Formats: sequence, C-alpha cells, structure tokens
Amino acid sequence: MIDLSPLVRRLAGTPLAAWADSLPAQLDERLTRSHGDLQRWQAALQALPMLTAEHIELGEQLQLAGACDDTNRAALRQALLGLSPWRKGPFDLFGVHVDTEWRSDWKWQRVAPHLELRGRRILDVGCGNGYYMWRMLGAGADCVVGIDPNWLFFCQFLALRRYLPELPAWHLPLALEDLPEKLEGFDTVFSMGVLYHRRSPIDHLLALKDCLRRGGELLLETLVVDGDASTVLVPEDRYAQMRNVWFLPSVAALELWLRRAGFVEVRCVDVAVTSVEEQRATEWMTFQSLPDFLDPTDYGRTVEGLPAPTRAALLARKP
Repeated sequence: MIDLSPLVRRLAGTPLAAWADSLPAQLDERLTRSHGDLQRWQAALQALPMLTAEHIELGEQLQLAGACDDTNRAALRQALLGLSPWRKGPFDLFGVHVDTEWRSDWKWQRVAPHLELRGRRILDVGCGNGYYMWRMLGAGADCVVGIDPNWLFFCQFLALRRYLPELPAWHLPLALEDLPEKLEGFDTVFSMGVLYHRRSPIDHLLALKDCLRRGGELLLETLVVDGDASTVLVPEDRYAQMRNVWFLPSVAALELWLRRAGFVEVRCVDVAVTSVEEQRATEWMTFQSLPDFLDPTDYGRTVEGLPAPTRAALLARKP
C-alpha cells in the first residue's frame, strides 16, 4: 500500500538507517493483522480521481488546488466520504472542503509560533490521519514520520499522499511500542492527545525521549486540570464518555513528570479550554462529539461532573 524505499534512502547514513531498513518487512507483517474494513477503505482510495495539485498550501492552511471539473470533484467528494469519519483537519482539496470533527488548524495556530521546525527530522506519535505532518512540512521540516496503528487514519493519509507524492512524509501503521528502543535519531518528537490514554505516563515520556537525539525537542500536548504539582485527576470510570482516560495532571505536575523523565528546559507554551466550536460533529464525522460529552446545563463540566477538557502544550529538551 505504501512504498517505503524513498524513506529508506532518505534515512540512509543517519542513526535511523537500520530501523528504516527493517520497516518494509515490519509493515508487511502488520498487513497480515489489518482491520476488517481495510478492503472497503482501499476501494475508496482506488476511487479517487487522478488530479494534479498545481497549487499546494501547507503553511497558512492545508489546501490543494488544480484543474478539477464538476464530475471529478463529485467523485473526489464521494471517495473521501467513503473514508469517514474524518476527525483531524480541515482539508480543502480541489474545491472539496473536508470539515473534520476537530478544527486542528486552531491548535496548530496556538503551538506553531513556539516551534522551530526548519530542517528538522520529525516523529509524530499518534499522528492520526497525518494532518499535522503536512503542516510540519509547511513549517519547513526536512521530513516527517508519523506512527498510528489506526488503519482508517492510515488510509486517510494515503488519500492526501495520492496528490502529494513527492513530499517527505510517511505514515506508518505502528504504535510507539513497535519502535526499537533507543532510536535516538529524531530532532523533534510530537505527542499530541496521547498521554492521557496511557496507563503509565512516565513510561510514555521515557519512550518519547528515547526517540530523540541529544538536544532534541519534545512537543507534548495533553489534557490537564487546575492545581499544583501534586494534583492529578484519575477518573473513576469515563471521562467525557471516553473509557481509556487514565491520568489528567495539572500543568505543574506535568512539568514535574517531564523533569523526572530526564527532560530539561521544560516550559508550558499554551493552555486552552476545548470549545464546542473546536470539536463538534459534522457531515464528515456524524457521531457524537464534544457537545454530547458536556453537561448541557454547564459546559464547564463533563457529563460525569468532571472538569471540562482543557489542553496544555509543553516543550522540553533532551539533554
């Protein structure tokens, strides 16, 4: 489904070369355990019309433009709808606006001013459909590797890659645990919206640090709560209807976790309450979304009576 030879060539001579050489076989093995809907999603990919992106905008937004008549535009829209639900975005593709559940561009606008990505080799852990990967390239990254074991997200990335075949971005349907220990080859590592799903958050931070070269930078974004360095919320059961939420620390506690994991120059660069305008159901994601997960009489609380989602982004350096 994806030719990894350009990635292997790009990483030759780097600390990641041996890992890159092993990836084609690892991906082949992963395909033997693929999702039951993969064939349907592959059919949607095959239905994408052949179009050429004559104008590519990845900096201010994610927009592709080029010659596209009404017939091809309708075919494009139908094929992309076949890859629903679309959660991260939005995308503007040849006149088709993919209005995703998340206004991920808002989050990017909040964190991008604090990042220097020019010439960087980047790993995006839990990359979803790759939206942020393309924005990282728009910010000048040398190359971006994303990992996420979700096969639908992988196929959504391939839909974009159909029209951006030359750009140095690769999505691997792998989890962080599938990577070798002590890779130590990336200049920047992103982990956005992952930490609160981890039963062992410190182990996650240590694994992220192992992916970085010395002096490399981590961008960590996760759910937080108000409080001091000893404040951590552990939901009794669900949080905003999510079962797999384990730890919601305060910003101060999260900074402490990062320092205990061996990071230095730890600093919080953004804190934002998630609004129902930033995360909501759309034609491209028709299931329940944030408005359904909040107390209808008090959007400051979840339906479980817990503090409503607030997200913080922190930067930290590996010494």
